[in-house]
Amino acid sequence: MQQRMLEQMPERVLGADFPVSAIGLGCMGMSEFYGPRDDAESMAVLRRAVDLGIDFFDTADMYGPHHNEELIGRFLKDSGARVKIATKFGIVRKPGEYARSIDNSADYMRWACEGSLKRLGVERIDLYYVHRIERERPIEETMQGLAALKQEGKIAHIGLCEVSAETLRRAHAVHPVTAVQTEYSLWTRDVEAEILPACRELGIGFVAYSPLGRGFLTGRFQAGASFEDGDFRASLPRFSPDNAATNGALVEVVRGIADARGCTPAQVALAWLLAKGNDIVPIPGTKRIKYLEENAAAAGIRLSDEERTTLEHAIAGLAVAGERYTAEGMKGVNA
Repeated sequence: MQQRMLEQMPERVLGADFPVSAIGLGCMGMSEFYGPRDDAESMAVLRRAVDLGIDFFDTADMYGPHHNEELIGRFLKDSGARVKIATKFGIVRKPGEYARSIDNSADYMRWACEGSLKRLGVERIDLYYVHRIERERPIEETMQGLAALKQEGKIAHIGLCEVSAETLRRAHAVHPVTAVQTEYSLWTRDVEAEILPACRELGIGFVAYSPLGRGFLTGRFQAGASFEDGDFRASLPRFSPDNAATNGALVEVVRGIADARGCTPAQVALAWLLAKGNDIVPIPGTKRIKYLEENAAAAGIRLSDEERTTLEHAIAGLAVAGERYTAEGMKGVNA
């Protein structure tokens, strides 16, 4: 399998002027949702990511809650590493509970931003996202609050997550949006219809979360797979035994190309996504150095036109079974 490390991680530019490593690091799983956490191991992953040239870390105040930002804050303090941090606000959780609400108000935004700055130990957040859109509140009001934070020097760039094309255009008219973060992978391609075209029309970068289908596209989770306590994938429709059995056909297509190339299915999935446009930056998450190194090496893989055509034609005939979130989770997307 192809595990050779890159000599240098390539760079991509989000929006007009925000350069980041071509592959970022999603840090959510270091705190929750994917089984038990291990801070020492996570710190080692963060250190290794910097060694590999990954300088774009993604977090949020609700991961933990707060634990993930605190973890990254400790890493920044101990290492002195020069990395770019993207964090988010807008999902309100109580400690120890998953139940949540959405708040995009200026007052809450400012309180959340101050908290993130303190936990991260930084004077300015490089990219500040609205984690989920509060449908009842005009996006113009939210953008005005974010513009004020930027003018004060508390944030450098503004981003939106899981936003509709219509809302994105309204937001961008108030203040330039640097990046949109939405799920995008071989088994989640909704963004290709409206969101990606709108981003390109407006000059906005695109950050793809869950680019490996929450691990499913790696081939490690087939029908009947078991999950550790605290792993929320056990409750996701696409991972149910029947749906996983159906979706396994997609993994086999990816595995076939990977085997022929001498790389891993994860690397093929990431290489496919990177080839969809230089304005796309995937942020695969992991808390294991082995998978971090595998993901980083994908930046050096170039799929041939024939491989891409084979992959596109094969997946076009395969329906993905199951929604990507539960019914409650789907309420927050495309707002």
